[in-house]
Order: sequence, then C-alpha cells, then structure tokens
Amino acid sequence: MKYIVVLSLMAVAIWAQAGNMDNASGINAKKKSDSSYQKPSDAALKNKLTSLQYLVTQKNDTERPFKNKYWNEKREGIYVDIVSGEALFSSKDKYKSGTGWPSFTKPLEEKNIILKGEKTLFFSRVEVRSKNADSHLGHVFKDGPKPTGMRYCMNSAAMKFVEKDSLKEQGYEKYLSLFSEQ
Repeated sequence: MKYIVVLSLMAVAIWAQAGNMDNASGINAKKKSDSSYQKPSDAALKNKLTSLQYLVTQKNDTERPFKNKYWNEKREGIYVDIVSGEALFSSKDKYKSGTGWPSFTKPLEEKNIILKGEKTLFFSRVEVRSKNADSHLGHVFKDGPKPTGMRYCMNSAAMKFVEKDSLKEQGYEKYLSLFSEQ
C-alpha cells in the first residue's frame, strides 16, 4: 500500500512540474475557434497523405528520430501543417536540440496551434496540435533555449517546409518580411 501512495504522489509531482495546463504551468491551453476550414474525410486523408503522415497526424504516432525529413533542415522558410497548410513554425525559431526531431523555440502563429495535456501514471507532457486540421504535430517541453525556454519538438511527417523563395508562389507572402535583410 505504501508503494502505491508513493507512486501516486510521484505521478502528481511530475504532472505538476511538467505543467497541467493551468495558467501557472507556463504553458496555456488554447481553445479551438470556429473556422471556415473543413477538414477532409478520413478516406480523403488516407489518399492524400503517406502512411507515415497519416499515422503521425491522425493516430498520434511519432516518427523515428534522426530518420525524418526536417530534423537537420537548414534552409530559410516556414513549416506548415501537412493537412491544412496552416503556418506553424519559422526556420528563424528552429534550433539544434540534439533530439533528432525539428525543434523550435516558439510557434510562428500561436493562433494556429492547440496545446493539450497528456498524462499517464509515470509522466505527463503537452501535446501540440494544429488548430484547424487537428493534426498531431508533436510535443512541447520546458527545456528549450532562451528567450522562451520552450522546445516545440515536432514530427517532420506532420509538416511541409516552404522555402523562403517559394513563399509568395505558395500563398505565404505575408511571411516574406521575416527573411528580409536587415
């Protein structure tokens, strides 16, 4: 009985330390808002996405570290949701985390992501999902570099990279100013 109580207390402590989605956690939950975007049917998604993209975005899977498309991407541009095209992250906020997944200090468009708490008996974490497509993107942790201290650890399979030189032709011209020479 003692061990169950100790494990329960440990789980509560870990959950509290990781942040339980209260404002005090440092990671605030985002609520979905209504949008004109209509997510494709499951059958359409299975046709549009690769099997890995489908498993990651729709079944909350995780791709292998160091064996994914963008973990070591160094070009300038933005990362968008593979399903909806929502702008998610900028290469300006990408950094080498050593985890084997693309990691960012902050979202490009905070309004395009939703944070959800996940907990099990032994650990908790915060899932990152896209707002309109409700795609599973990855997780956010409080062990990132300054200035935010956050590590948005994303799955490459959940995103499409739009290189700086292609932003205008792909409809993301409003982000060109991020990459202008200062």
